[in-house]
Amino acid sequence: MQLASHRIPFILAIMIIIVAIWSGFSPIDRAVWYAETLPIFMVFALFIVTYPRFQFSGLAYILMSLWMILHLIGAKYTFANVPFDWVNQYIEPFLGEGRNHFDRVAHYVIGFYSFPVAEFILRKKKATLGTALCLGLFFIMSLAATYEIIEWQYAVIEGGNAGVEFLGSQGDIWDAQKDMLADTLGAITALIIFLFARPDLKKSSSHSE
Repeated sequence: MQLASHRIPFILAIMIIIVAIWSGFSPIDRAVWYAETLPIFMVFALFIVTYPRFQFSGLAYILMSLWMILHLIGAKYTFANVPFDWVNQYIEPFLGEGRNHFDRVAHYVIGFYSFPVAEFILRKKKATLGTALCLGLFFIMSLAATYEIIEWQYAVIEGGNAGVEFLGSQGDIWDAQKDMLADTLGAITALIIFLFARPDLKKSSSHSE
């Protein structure tokens, strides 16, 4: 996997901006939209600011963009109400529960951020391969737990429908644990992909270091 050309992140950035604009038009719950999109805009801004100093591989940008796009879609409809029956009908036999599984998919995809974490550590020569992979996995697991705590506190403080929609448990008392499992499985998947792609072994461009 070659390091990303400027074209790859540029195209992805344009796609994210377009989806963000669409997402912001008449969301189901404006308060939920603000809460859900805040971390997206923060991460997006971080990548823009740091881009001149460090550029990830094209595959890393693609994997990271998936979470932003799915999260923007979830922010517009709220995760429990995203039109997802066309996928639910296929995964329902495996996951059961009679719920909208869009949030599970979104949690699985956020696990893909273990890929850029491992890539960054190895390209900066901060650790061995095994340590970098473990740190990528632990980062996602820690992030997943932290986000569940944030969801809980937001639901308690905000209350009402906005709190319920942001929490997105859909009546499942084990929702937080299942979400964290989805994050972890996504992280493991991304790290397996990383082992095949090994972007850290490719020569970095002069703007990457």
